[in-house]
Amino acid sequence: MTLPTNLKHIATANELSQTINEHENVMVCCGRMGPMCIPVYGIMEDLENEYKHVAFRDMAFDSPEAHAIRNLPECRGFMGLPFTVYFKNGAVAAATSSIQSRDQITTILDREFAK
Repeated sequence: MTLPTNLKHIATANELSQTINEHENVMVCCGRMGPMCIPVYGIMEDLENEYKHVAFRDMAFDSPEAHAIRNLPECRGFMGLPFTVYFKNGAVAAATSSIQSRDQITTILDREFAK
């Protein structure tokens, strides 16, 4: 199950693990094609050229494989979609839920993934 976005997709927990181990900086947006998630995907697509040192990925929230994101301790209290997780050197650096603005996203990117 993949989302119809222009981002690279993560379909399995194994792919997630591989991605966060192969890239120093990873942003994964785990969601659906809904009003809270689509703007975040669009912002991520826009930022790919600006933040070349970050791997931007999406993951379908309703896939059984998304347990790898949904069950993270950092996501335990989340109520709204999407679940967006920022990984630095294979570990969770930050996590947010619900819609985020470009400014909110770039603040986290700049803080966690400074060039």
